[in-house]
Amino acid sequence: MAPRVTIQDIADALGISRNTVSKAINNTGVLADATREKVLKKAKEMGYKQFSYETFTDNNKPSLSISTPKERNEIALLTTIFLSNSHFSSTLLDKFQRELSRLGYSLTMHRILPEELDRLVLPSSFIKERIAGIVCIELFDHEYAKSICDLGMPVLFIDSPIPVPDEPLEADKLYMDNCSNIFLFVKEMVRRGKTKIGFIGEYLHCYSFFERYMGYRDSMYLMGLPCPDEYCIIKNKEGIRNPSPSDYQEYLTECIQKLEQLPDVFICANDFVALDTMHVLKKLGYSVPGDVYLCGFDDSPESKVATPSLTTIHIHSQIMGFSAVHLLMSRINEPSLNYRTVHTETSLIYRESTEY
Repeated sequence: MAPRVTIQDIADALGISRNTVSKAINNTGVLADATREKVLKKAKEMGYKQFSYETFTDNNKPSLSISTPKERNEIALLTTIFLSNSHFSSTLLDKFQRELSRLGYSLTMHRILPEELDRLVLPSSFIKERIAGIVCIELFDHEYAKSICDLGMPVLFIDSPIPVPDEPLEADKLYMDNCSNIFLFVKEMVRRGKTKIGFIGEYLHCYSFFERYMGYRDSMYLMGLPCPDEYCIIKNKEGIRNPSPSDYQEYLTECIQKLEQLPDVFICANDFVALDTMHVLKKLGYSVPGDVYLCGFDDSPESKVATPSLTTIHIHSQIMGFSAVHLLMSRINEPSLNYRTVHTETSLIYRESTEY
C-alpha cells in the first residue's frame, strides 16, 4: 500500500513551506490565488486523500472540500450547561452543524453532569468508536478538559479553562477577540472625560473572562490610567461551589456597598454580569447611565431589550462556527499539526447604558 500523502510531502514537492500548503488546503490566511491554485493542483496530482475536488467557486475554479469519513462520522459536542438561545454559541453551533452536515458529519450533544465532572468520566451517551472529533463549549474544569485531551482524539475548545498553574491543553482553541474593542471603548471613555473605569466579572471563570480582564488592565495602562483594586470586582461569593445568580447579585451588592464612590464606568465580563450589575445598582438607588456607565460583552438578545439598552461587544458567531469547522477538520485530517489558537473579530456597539 502506498504511504499516505501529507501536507509536508506536498510542501517538499513544491519547494514551499508547510504553512503555505496548509493555508491553501484549509483555505485559511492570506495567500496569492496563483499559489493557492498551484498547491491545490499538486495536492490532487499526488493523491492527497484527505480532501477531494467536489465544489466550485463562483468563477468555476475547483476548491477543496473534505471527504466524507467512511467509519467515524460523528462530531461530539461536550458541554456542562444547557446552551440556550441567549448563549453566544447558539448561532455559532447552527453554522457549525450546517458545515459539518455538508461535509458528511453529524453533530451529537453530550451534557456532562456534575458527578461526571467529579469522577472524570464521559457521559454514557458518548461512544468513542463513532467519534471523529470533539468540540468543547462551556467546559471550564481544567482537570476534566485535560482528561478529554488524553483520549488521543482531535479536540477543539471554544473558549477554555484557565491553564495557570497547569500545563496548556494539548488541543486547538477558538476564542473571540476579547481585547481590541475593550481598548477602543476605554479610549472613547477617556475622550469623554470618563477616566475612573472599573471591571466586574469572575476573571478566573474561563479564559475569555481572563482575557477581557487583562484587556481592561492593558488598556488602562496604555492610556496612562490606574486600575484601583476597589474598582475591580473580580471574584464571587465564597464558600459556595457553584454560586447561583442570586448568590452573585448578593456578592455584587456587598462589593458595591463598600465603595466610597462609584467609578465613571464599569466594564463587565459579559452581558449577564452587566445586567446583574444594573439590577444591583438600581436596587441601591443608582442610575445607569446617570451615575455610572456600563459596558457588557457578547451582544446577547437581552442586551438589546434591557432598560437602558446595553453597550456591548458583538461576537460574530457565524465566522466562529466556520472557523471551528476548519480547525477541527484540519486536525482530523492532519493530526500532527502544531496546536493552534485562533481569535475571531468582534465589534463594539454603543447603546443607552453609555449615553449613546
